[in-house]
Amino acid sequence: MAVVCESAAGWLLDELALINKWYEVGGRLGSPSPPQKGHGSKSYYRLRDEFFQLYKPYFSLQPPPPPTDSCAPGSDGPGNSVTWRRTGVRKKRKRSNAYNQGELDALEYHKKISSLILEGSQLLIQEGFKKGLLHSPSGAEEGKCKIVSEVCADRSNLADLCDMTKDMPCVSFPEYAVKVLDTGNTLSQDGDYLAHVTENASDYPQILHLMGEKYLLPPRSSFLLSDISCMDPLLHYKKYGIIVIDPPWENKSVKRSKRYNSLSPLEIKQLPIPDLAAPDCLVITWVTNRQKHLRFVKEELYPHWSIRSLAEWHWVKVTQSGEFVFPIDSVHKKPYEILILGRLISSDNSTARELETVLPPIPEHKVIVSVPSSLHSHKPPLSEVLKEFVKPDVERLELFARNLQPGWTSWGNEVLKFQHMDYFVSAESGN
Repeated sequence: MAVVCESAAGWLLDELALINKWYEVGGRLGSPSPPQKGHGSKSYYRLRDEFFQLYKPYFSLQPPPPPTDSCAPGSDGPGNSVTWRRTGVRKKRKRSNAYNQGELDALEYHKKISSLILEGSQLLIQEGFKKGLLHSPSGAEEGKCKIVSEVCADRSNLADLCDMTKDMPCVSFPEYAVKVLDTGNTLSQDGDYLAHVTENASDYPQILHLMGEKYLLPPRSSFLLSDISCMDPLLHYKKYGIIVIDPPWENKSVKRSKRYNSLSPLEIKQLPIPDLAAPDCLVITWVTNRQKHLRFVKEELYPHWSIRSLAEWHWVKVTQSGEFVFPIDSVHKKPYEILILGRLISSDNSTARELETVLPPIPEHKVIVSVPSSLHSHKPPLSEVLKEFVKPDVERLELFARNLQPGWTSWGNEVLKFQHMDYFVSAESGN
């Protein structure tokens, strides 16, 4: 179970333990099939532990500022005014003390929810210490307090692969066949994974070869590697009772870093959510702390998709020593992210009334507390915290995903990014 403890305020999650269970037989989805020849009942792979070894807040992990005293490199000695020189480094412009409207809106929002986050997180963090998930670091652990870089970031060419296929026509309707990997095969051959939804329908992890790289697929998972221009295979695959969306929001830092392509609000509105959603589908959208994005989802995006906004939840990021990753009142960075939950408006009123009698209402202002992964934009799995608010055995979909989950369909132009074998070690060999 990912849920270490639960309170009226929310949940404390152990994401690493859950991910490692995914690579056991069956991925912890019900009762797996009897073990086949060559397969045991233990885990064969696990995610590298260092991706969750965060013992100090992010602000204490930043490199020290350059020397400013008169004896710094490049100075002419004490008392001289020669400026310390760094070739090719632009001097940062001093920031004005005046806040723009977006920052003022963010401050106002923070005032409303900061006490809820503090109070809701406190009890869960205390329980985390009691359960042993959180603890004060030892000297050896403090020496590991650094942000771990992505081990195969330079080799991730999945987005480039999708870009190369934009000029190729999408498959026609008769070719919307699902590519099912052979049950029990640990090594599948290179194939066409762009034009088809691909399933690992077995109870075992499987290794996929793609463009000279190896990717580990969890049991009972499926994916479509494509971008927004070619989602037709997904539209002809299933209808979903849960849809989680993590849009690549436009912002200045993304434009500067060029880490990934962003989408405009108009492009996000073009996502075919109503065509993917089953009746009364629960839709969850991850939103940055920019109020512009929050208002857009609640006031434009959800109404456009005929989704009724129900609640705002917050993912609170803490270190393994129980501290917020940023100070709660930090001006520029917050230790939380926002999830907006909504439900597809049913055209059948009787169906909506039936749902209300069977399922509990979505509560407002829940918190999800966990130690974040150092992998960029890696979000915690939501299956266990959502299961009481949906009917059993609903189909689940994650859009703009960068990893796979058992029991989920995942879509995106880097959908296998964090499935690369370099992120895992063999549990058998103990590497």
